[in-house]
Amino acid sequence: MSAPTDITPVLGRRRAYWHGAVCLAVLMCAVYLALRHWPTLHTGAVRLAVADQGWLLVAATAAAATWVSSALAQQGAVGSRLPGGRLVASQFAASAANHILPAGLGAGAVNLRFLMRCGLTAGRSASALAVKAGAGAVVRGVLIAALAPACTGLLRIPHVGPAALLAPAAVIGLVILLLNSPLWPRCRRALAVVLADIRAVHAHPRRAAALWGGSLAFTAFHSLVLIAVTQAVALPLAPVRVALLYLAASSAAALLPTPGGLGSLDAALGLALTASGAPSAAAASVVLGYRLLTVWLPLLPSLLVLGVLIRRRAL
Repeated sequence: MSAPTDITPVLGRRRAYWHGAVCLAVLMCAVYLALRHWPTLHTGAVRLAVADQGWLLVAATAAAATWVSSALAQQGAVGSRLPGGRLVASQFAASAANHILPAGLGAGAVNLRFLMRCGLTAGRSASALAVKAGAGAVVRGVLIAALAPACTGLLRIPHVGPAALLAPAAVIGLVILLLNSPLWPRCRRALAVVLADIRAVHAHPRRAAALWGGSLAFTAFHSLVLIAVTQAVALPLAPVRVALLYLAASSAAALLPTPGGLGSLDAALGLALTASGAPSAAAASVVLGYRLLTVWLPLLPSLLVLGVLIRRRAL
């Protein structure tokens, strides 16, 4: 009788091939978009190269602060004390994984693995991530509602056609199907765990302050990156308007979940800036600067940190 074959190396190679294929597809899409809009990008890059270095430094500092803010929010969503250094490093590494899988799945997988390595069960880890994501969504919605009155006419409700009226009916139908499906008991138990964790967070003021303060700081620092870049390229837009444009564009880009928001967030930010009166070249330089500071420049270091964490079995 032959010895059983270990399929782990084979599965590992297949996973590596899939990851490589996804990364190649993302890179090809980025190259295609860059070639298609090369004149605008070239003009924007030249304008960014002669931008105010002081404001770019502010933008870079704000970009680095987003990972610390994310770590603070994650600590607030967890009852046990997490190792601070590895927590911040995992948030930095998650930013790299987020550009491989869409809709934040890469960052979610890294954070889930990190919390499980810290001793939490898979269910508790997933619940902590859900609490953090929910807090971030609430903060984003509250900020949009708070800033919209200060920028009258900036956000317009789109025209709703007759076909769009079917969306509420479709949602109600999906809810009814879920309530009558065999998956509902499992979903109900998961929802009960999340609600219990939310109550546990707010039973401790320090945890609640970390969760909501970190979520608010994360969104505010991302807005500050965009504001600082607009100031660096001398784009005459009020900071409040830029912050509202970022919140609206990033929320709209979430409806088209691409890895790291590649393409969807860029297009949404560019359209939002040009619709507010910015020239196309200036809008391109702002989007390019924002993406350089939040994605492309930190990408290689975050991949290295991800590899180190995996090697040390922190993930």
